[in-house]
Amino acid sequence: MAIAVQTDMSTPALARVGNDRLKREFLAPSIAGDLVSCLGVSEPGAGSDVASIKTRAERKGDDLIINGQKMWITNGCQADWICLLANTSAGPPHRSKSLMCVPMDTKGITIAKRIDKMGMRSSDTAQIFFEDVRVPADSIIGEEGMGFTYQMQQFQEERMAGIALSLAPMDLIINQTIEYARQRQAFGRSILDNQVVHFTLAELQTEVELLRSLLYRAVESYVAGQDVTELVSMGKLKSGRLVREVSDKCLQFWGGMGFTNEVLVSRMYRDLRLLSIGAGADEVMLGIICKFMGTLPAPAR
Repeated sequence: MAIAVQTDMSTPALARVGNDRLKREFLAPSIAGDLVSCLGVSEPGAGSDVASIKTRAERKGDDLIINGQKMWITNGCQADWICLLANTSAGPPHRSKSLMCVPMDTKGITIAKRIDKMGMRSSDTAQIFFEDVRVPADSIIGEEGMGFTYQMQQFQEERMAGIALSLAPMDLIINQTIEYARQRQAFGRSILDNQVVHFTLAELQTEVELLRSLLYRAVESYVAGQDVTELVSMGKLKSGRLVREVSDKCLQFWGGMGFTNEVLVSRMYRDLRLLSIGAGADEVMLGIICKFMGTLPAPAR
């Protein structure tokens, strides 16, 4: 999770459109592993609805003065710098935002708390406040006012990373469930010998392989420069739902042991629930897919 933030969430825009100073100061040491980064987009009142963020970065001479707060920031407690999305003008919401690199030791930044989560507990998640934080104006990544667009592009990489990160855990808990169900006996035979068990596991593995193929297709198209927004949204939606199905059905076959913290499947049941929420909730993915299909109702005026 920490590495995925660094490689696929907080640095893609910087690598693509950042100026030379920012690449030297933030990107190169991040690639080398000398700096830890985080992505500051979500706020208490704006998670998947990125256009509604309130954090502002107002120009004062050659500097930007940042005020606001960010929520659910992965790596936030340990990060050396944050790729921050903030409003830099009062224009239309999709043209008023900029991404910028901000060192986390800058005066005025406060890590309010490490959030206590039900899952992904080994990954630090922070609430961060910004009070009159001053950074150079050339800390903006790419063009000023293009932050929303850059972030939507970053989201595609983040969502592909999320799909990829779901595959190995699903493979693992299916295989562990097979071994446990083979050894566990009930009514004179192994649990695995029940048709409902081995058929269910076969169906789950089939779904995992289909998701893997969708991801490979999306990555190949993305590398070729194609717009993969619809395909990635489908994959993200499927991933979030499939990890819930796999972890839930596998946990059931562990019986009482599955309800303990002594086995991996119970941890995956908690951890993988995040995939339907983070990087755009299932409902947001459905809205994007419907938009591409031409079935999304026009917004009320």
